[in-house]
Amino acid sequence: MSMPINQLKHKLQDNLNGKLKDKLTQQLATIYQDVELEQSYEEIAHALLTIMELSNKEITAKPFTNHWSEKDIILITYGDSIIKEDQPPLKTLKTFLDSTIKNTINSVHILPFFPYSSDDGFAVIDYSSVNESLGTWQDIEQISEHYHLMSDLVINHCSSRSAWFDNFIKGEGQGSDFFFTALPDDELSEVVRPRTSPLLKEVETGQGKKFVWCTFSHDQVDFDFRNPEVLTAFTSIIKQYLDTGVKIFRLDAIAFLWKIAGTTSINLPQTHEVVRLLRTLIESANSSAIIITETNIPNTQNLTYFGNANEAHGIYNFSLPPLLLNTLLTGNCLYLKRWLMSMPPPQDGTMYFNFIASHDGIGLRPAEGLLSEDEIDNLVETIENFGGKISWRTSDTGEQKAYEMNISLYDAMQGTVKGKDQWNFERFICAHAIMFALEGIPGIYIHSMLGTQNDYQKLANTHHNRSINRHRWHENDLEEALADKNLHHGKVLSTLKYLLNTRIKQAAFHPNATQFTLHLGLQLFGFWRQSKDRKQSIFCVSNVSDQTVALPLSELNLITTESWLELISHTKITELTQEITLNPYQTVWISNIANGN
Repeated sequence: MSMPINQLKHKLQDNLNGKLKDKLTQQLATIYQDVELEQSYEEIAHALLTIMELSNKEITAKPFTNHWSEKDIILITYGDSIIKEDQPPLKTLKTFLDSTIKNTINSVHILPFFPYSSDDGFAVIDYSSVNESLGTWQDIEQISEHYHLMSDLVINHCSSRSAWFDNFIKGEGQGSDFFFTALPDDELSEVVRPRTSPLLKEVETGQGKKFVWCTFSHDQVDFDFRNPEVLTAFTSIIKQYLDTGVKIFRLDAIAFLWKIAGTTSINLPQTHEVVRLLRTLIESANSSAIIITETNIPNTQNLTYFGNANEAHGIYNFSLPPLLLNTLLTGNCLYLKRWLMSMPPPQDGTMYFNFIASHDGIGLRPAEGLLSEDEIDNLVETIENFGGKISWRTSDTGEQKAYEMNISLYDAMQGTVKGKDQWNFERFICAHAIMFALEGIPGIYIHSMLGTQNDYQKLANTHHNRSINRHRWHENDLEEALADKNLHHGKVLSTLKYLLNTRIKQAAFHPNATQFTLHLGLQLFGFWRQSKDRKQSIFCVSNVSDQTVALPLSELNLITTESWLELISHTKITELTQEITLNPYQTVWISNIANGN
């Protein structure tokens, strides 16, 4: 190396007006400072630029630029969440998108659509191919032409049945040195992971017995990013995804990327720098492309992935699902309100990705330090009473702790901690009305959009708890369910679309618009949003209890010189000193009449 690493880092720190290769070189120096390499940082940087077809141009990326607005909403779905006989599921999905949500939702996250061996897609066999049971790259591109496409970059691990891992076992070819190994007598007691299975998998290879690191399952073998060839391989994958229309990259399980024996091997500095480097490459290739990190970890750790607006553009708001569920099942918003007040407003160029249901369960680690142990135990017990399942992990002290709750969101809202009641639909809609209005971009799971309930048959077939919320609809059955006025599915879809269509017209619902928490007691959860130009204010208030509650409008800052409208019911408010009676789980969005409202 031509100069000491610290000197190089100092020279190039925050050099936003420098050359792209210089920035990459500095980032590589930070990542690999404790690793002996055969290549120089400059050579690796050159290889990355070549793969991405980038010249050593001036850096033009503007880190504090928002590439999103209040019109951005992301639908989360598997490629085969809806199937039709004799038709590739991706074509069926495209038909559903066009016929059902096209003018409401502009983005779609298709969960891993690659060949896989387990974990419903997250044990990838081949990153360069589309699972032929779903369709083709042409089907993916047709979706990306009409919707912002979000795709998973499953970057921490791949399938044990991949060609790369076959080469690891043989000891030759690409992949033979791609996987992280350790020894059983290494100091691994501090390693943090969300599974109870043994960390190391014993494998016989052409070079003898090895122990491969498996953060998740033994079919998901972890990469060794100390080898720059792993980074260059994933750079090629990123380039292919960009070329096929991917605009939003979800970095799956990114927190576990870098491992060091004797440490927790989670959220290490090298991991954060890899995220920064990937951002440099992605936004240099497409200035409007964004990265969202999937880090299902305690809230304070999750927030670090923003960096200084130079890491993730967005982070999953993992604390929201358990806190909001706890609020609606207890009728008490204390913990949700405390959390909301503590959340820093994201800088321009960053945003929260809000969701309350997904293909995974409702994680409990993000509630650590936010909910008491008693609250969590009560929540777990209630979900089990509603037919849900609980997944477990081993804590630092060796005890089994609830890791996530597996249940469809509609069934999770069947009642309260007191038991089931008649407010299932209203409670479910209330949860979404809150989420849609919060600072950030909303992501809605397709099975929430359709009011899908627990799939016990799939659970019995797979014996995996997460299958309970991964139903596969046959198109004919779905159409019948949506048309049946005796069922809730059509009502859920139309109500959520109405709320979303209302949301996308409000400047005050921009993901980075101002947000302040309101203090209206424990049964009313409220916050104030104000547009970036300060012309529109919306007071968002929800009754989170099963009781009728009065909302005194005098508790809100309703300026007397403005005219006010409740957006959901489209009711004008004429007396600013009156009380509004909120029914159980009713939400109001009270806006000054501006921006065409």
